[in-house]
Amino acid sequence: MKSTANIAEPYFLRFVFTDTKLSFLWLLLRLWVGWEWTVAGWAKVVNPVWVGPKAGVAVEGFLNGALLKTSGTHPDVSGWYAAFINNFALPNSILFSYLVAFGELLVGVALILGIFTGISAFFGAFMNINYLFAGTVSTNPLLFLLQVFLMLAWRVAGFWGLDRYLLPYLGTSQSKGKSSRKR
Repeated sequence: MKSTANIAEPYFLRFVFTDTKLSFLWLLLRLWVGWEWTVAGWAKVVNPVWVGPKAGVAVEGFLNGALLKTSGTHPDVSGWYAAFINNFALPNSILFSYLVAFGELLVGVALILGIFTGISAFFGAFMNINYLFAGTVSTNPLLFLLQVFLMLAWRVAGFWGLDRYLLPYLGTSQSKGKSSRKR
């Protein structure tokens, strides 16, 4: 005999991450993070050292700068990440240039539109964590943290966006294809 147990979510977490009453807060957060990614991505897409005839130049400069941070007693860049940079990222710098530029732009637009919010936030967080592994702090820790919250709130973070209509259509709600969200 197999037994199952349902473990209820604490009320506070259920309220914060699943209640549509807070969807306006998630909208503001989502728009700000999306704007940050869109601006960064657009600046790269229109820059020839990221996309175009000189693609890869900026990525090579960034990655070589990261490799300079691998020495000392407490290096900013770990040895395993330096190996990844040397053996995979640098030889494919043109590909990475396009992936970064268009990835940032697509994450930003998806977050602004509220389409696949949890997945978009995941890919944004993935880029942020890679920038952090490369020894670049800047806004990356803050964006990473906010995107983790967006991933946790994926059910309502896109409520004021395309997810409100798309997710129920895809059957991700609890009522098998019909929206279980309060309208």
